[in-house]
Amino acid sequence: MFSLNLQGRLVEFPRPAIMAIINATDDSFYSASRCADADAISRRTEQVISEGADIIDLGAYSSRPGAEEVSTEAEMRRLVDAVKAVRRVSREIPISVDTFRASVAQAALEAGADIINDISGGLADPEMDALIARENTPYVMMHMRGTPQTMQQLTDYSAEGSVTAAVMTFFAQRIAELTAKGATQVILDPGFGFAKTLEQNWQLMRELELICRTFPQPVLVGISRKSMFYKPLGLTPAEVLPATITANILAIQAGAKIIRVHDPAPALQSIETLRML
Repeated sequence: MFSLNLQGRLVEFPRPAIMAIINATDDSFYSASRCADADAISRRTEQVISEGADIIDLGAYSSRPGAEEVSTEAEMRRLVDAVKAVRRVSREIPISVDTFRASVAQAALEAGADIINDISGGLADPEMDALIARENTPYVMMHMRGTPQTMQQLTDYSAEGSVTAAVMTFFAQRIAELTAKGATQVILDPGFGFAKTLEQNWQLMRELELICRTFPQPVLVGISRKSMFYKPLGLTPAEVLPATITANILAIQAGAKIIRVHDPAPALQSIETLRML
């Protein structure tokens, strides 16, 4: 279905890939994804691999709306320790690191990570593009405005025509810039929940097929247990697994190649069921 070159190792994904979330933080919006120390990360790694995870995504800086800032030093220490904890369990599982700082990304790559997942799409750190091109690492480029502290005040897309048009324009511009610098492995993330209202999230979902059809790069969808489900349903993140599964199925049918989830086992069941059709 698609493949990635992970530091000279070609990894093929014959079906939509499951990216499992592990957070080395104490304030991520979904408490069950938090791991307090290296041992907890290793145990969680064993669990998500057994449940069918194809990629592990490690975060050390909560990107929920209004999250507090984390120093570069603290993020780097947490993320490097998390990468090492995963590598003690598996030398093979691809590791993605969720950071917008080039220095943190570099340290994580040196510790054994394979993929950079940047919520800022390269706009937060001017050194990120050069790092991605130099290391030839797969790069998840997400659409967002502002920062986690300011993004929900930046949801007016009237100048671009619509949120989907804004996302696609951003992708086109940034793909051209990265390609010119030598980057070859870009993955696109529309950024559900980042500088988007609830209705804008659902507009993106309705028009996701257009995004997937327009760009040859793989599209990643990260919607697991987000407020686009629990707020309109009047529930909590812990209660919206069925809604998440439903929306992930719709995303895969629209053409998404990677789904980023808290719960690999039900995601795998959904994907395998779709493959029977």
